[in-house]
Amino acid sequence: MNDVHIAHATKLVRETHEGALPRPVVKSFFDEPTYTASHVVYDPKTREAAIIDSVLNYDPASGRTSCESAQAVLDFIKNENLTIVWQLETHAHADHLSAAPWLQEQLGGKLAIGAEITRVQEVFGKIFNAGTRFARDGSQFDHLFRDGDRFMIGEIEAVALHVPGHTPADMAFVIGDAAFIGDTLFMPDFGTARADFPGGDARQLYRSIRRLLSLPSETRLFLCHDYKAPGRDFYAWETTIGAQRESNLHVHDGVSEDEFVEMRTKRDATLSLPNLIMPSVQINMRGGRLPEPEENGTRYIKIPLDTL
Repeated sequence: MNDVHIAHATKLVRETHEGALPRPVVKSFFDEPTYTASHVVYDPKTREAAIIDSVLNYDPASGRTSCESAQAVLDFIKNENLTIVWQLETHAHADHLSAAPWLQEQLGGKLAIGAEITRVQEVFGKIFNAGTRFARDGSQFDHLFRDGDRFMIGEIEAVALHVPGHTPADMAFVIGDAAFIGDTLFMPDFGTARADFPGGDARQLYRSIRRLLSLPSETRLFLCHDYKAPGRDFYAWETTIGAQRESNLHVHDGVSEDEFVEMRTKRDATLSLPNLIMPSVQINMRGGRLPEPEENGTRYIKIPLDTL
């Protein structure tokens, strides 16, 4: 990882915080069945926007999909007269299906994810026996971000940071003074993401988190999930770098890499797989697109037995 990229992200945060750059507006949407926070981030001057980590509703009992959560995002964007320039995914989620293709049809914007999605496609392409028709080159996405790539949302500069550990492909997007960090960190009272999925690595996750925590303390953090920590009776998905450094349950200042790896490894060994991991990864590794219909016109999700 090149710390030059963090230095540039730090510069963006400080310039935005000090008023040199427009401060992005963020509207979040929480899907309680999957505990997922999706975000719309936009430049108030130009009204250009990005959608981050959208949700397609899925009922595992019936196998039916629907767009209630995505429709709420769509309605907000239309009511606010926003122009979508990016559909961003922080990683190939294992706990919800992406609605990015549906939203892209309605609103446009480039669908983008981290360049290491190819590693995820390679691993899970084998697990799901996806065959030669499934491309493992990231071509299902319009753009693949690499560490340090810069892009714009209106007049607001943004930088993509590669933060692997939860999965090989995780990205954080620092947009002005706001950082959208996917599944690296949860709220301070809940801790950090797991690192036991194929391609995950607790030591790598620690280093990615410490890299993020080198951003200015005033950086606004927008998370992808919340599960209500014990003693808290409301959902939350916004915090700051300063709050994480001071009080994150698993990785506050003073926690060493070896201490974190030992804790994370023991904790992950007790966790069940996410309820929707089979449909989610199978679809999200395709950019959120559903499998092609078979000869009877029906689409199918594969469930590999005794594999994961």
